[in-house]
This record gives sequence, structure tokens and C-alpha cells, in this order.
Amino acid sequence: MKIEQISTHIWSLKSWMILPMRVWIAAEPDGLTLIDAGISSMASGIIRFIERSGKPLKQIVLTHGHSDHVGAVLKIRERYPVPVYAHAIEIPYLEGALPYPRRKKVEASLPKGLVKPLPMDSSNRLMSVGGLTPHLTPGHSPGHVVYHHVADRVILAGDLFTSKGGRLHNPMPIFTPDMAEAVRSSRVVAQLKPMRLEVCHSAPVLDPAGDIPAYQQRTAARFNLAL
Repeated sequence: MKIEQISTHIWSLKSWMILPMRVWIAAEPDGLTLIDAGISSMASGIIRFIERSGKPLKQIVLTHGHSDHVGAVLKIRERYPVPVYAHAIEIPYLEGALPYPRRKKVEASLPKGLVKPLPMDSSNRLMSVGGLTPHLTPGHSPGHVVYHHVADRVILAGDLFTSKGGRLHNPMPIFTPDMAEAVRSSRVVAQLKPMRLEVCHSAPVLDPAGDIPAYQQRTAARFNLAL
């Protein structure tokens, strides 16, 4: 597992399974937040990092519930029985109550009742967790979210994008049931203007907000989308 500090508070932990597999850990004074949990074989490396940090793991937050993003959750929780959060929209799909869009079979990637909805305020806006502000970005999955670390100006974007040549590229079509919605969701990057955007299966993109208009045009043309 390759470990890289990508900003003041955030570390990237990368492994490989045909494609790169990234998860992230954000540090705050009172502990750590794990963002996504990769595949099962990444659990030992994640746990070693947490132990060496000298800080407790406070929670796990998920960008979405696909199996390659939650695979190490159960092993990590054997050591650290912390809460796990995802968007409320995503929970029925990751628990297997509903099949993901365009899939015939359900995918119960985590046991029912384990994952809690991300907290919301009285106006039904997503609240910050561990220094991270979540934003709903559906398309790749119904309840996909990205996490914005405001202080570090970093977005942890899960599978909202891939990247090529340092530029934003569309998420993998075979696993993205609504490409048009995913592209519309990318507008959040232009609004937040991060300095760095991280994705699970590709390299990071620097100053991604400037690439959003061209990304939307490229992807709309490639997939014949009406945005």
C-alpha cells in the first residue's frame, strides 16, 4: 500500500486491483475519519496507518456503497467499532433492499442497520463530519456524495470522475447508470473551486474547477447527452 500525504490534513492510501484503489484519511485534533474503505485486502494497511498515527479512528464515511468502496469496513470495525455513514438515499441499495439502477440483482455490500445516514441540519442540508462537508452528487449511484475539506481545499470525489492526463474524465460507463446526471453533478466542483480533486481509480486533478466546462462538453459529446 502506497501512503501519501496530499494536504495538511489528508492522506491517500492506494492499493491496486487491476486499477488503482484509493481511500483517504482526514485528521482532526480529536481523531481520524476514513473516507471509503476499498477492498477487503486493504484492511490491514488501513489499520496499520491508523495505529501508527497515534490518533483514534472516529468514523468511516462512504462516497457510495459499491463493493470496491466498502470492502474493508467489516474488518476495520472488528478493531474499531466506529459509526459508518452514507447518504440516506444510498443505504437501501448498499443494504440490498433495492437493486442499483440498471442492475437486475441486489448488492448487499454491508449488513442491514450498520450504516447510518449522514447527519442533516433542520433545513435538510448535509452537515460536516470530521472536517469534511458532504455534497450529494448522484449519477454513478443514486446516493453518491463527494467530501469537501474546506480548510485544505480538497475534494474527495469517489467515482464521480476518473482522470486522464491530469484532466477530468467521465466515470466508468459500465458502472454508471445515469451519465447525464453524473455530469450535472460535476457542477459542484465549479461551485467549490478546490485546489485538488481526488478520485478512487485514477490520478488526482489539480485546479479541477477550471476544467469543468470542457469536461461537460467532452462528455456530453462522447455520450450524446442533453445536459
